[in-house]
Amino acid sequence: MTEGPDIRPPDLRVDGPLTGDELNLLFHAAWPGHRDTDFGPVLARSLLRVTARSAGRLVGYVNVVGDGGVHAFLLDTTVHPDERRRGFGVALVRAAAEAARQRGAHWLHVDFEPHLTAFHERCGFRSTAAGLMPLDRPLG
Repeated sequence: MTEGPDIRPPDLRVDGPLTGDELNLLFHAAWPGHRDTDFGPVLARSLLRVTARSAGRLVGYVNVVGDGGVHAFLLDTTVHPDERRRGFGVALVRAAAEAARQRGAHWLHVDFEPHLTAFHERCGFRSTAAGLMPLDRPLG
């Protein structure tokens, strides 16, 4: 009998050390067409972030921003392609949700494309009606 791959849970940390260079490397691997980004302003405005590391390498990330009150928003859930389909993404989101709850959030919002519905349901989200307005072009 052959054993499956060695799947160890990653080291999850809330607000652990993180550099913009690490994020750019992860995003380049996970998102075709990613352009290097200055993540300083993004990280400075976060309510919290959760990172996942395997053997010291950043393999997962999620960002949570807040409104200063009871609403928090999940952004940029990312798992390295080599580490997908192992439950790391769900673990990242659940850790982020618990940390946001501990910091006073009552609601965690997320926007996602239809093909990601099953993933977000596994994380504990339920579908609701929402609106989205693109701001990358003039309004009118």
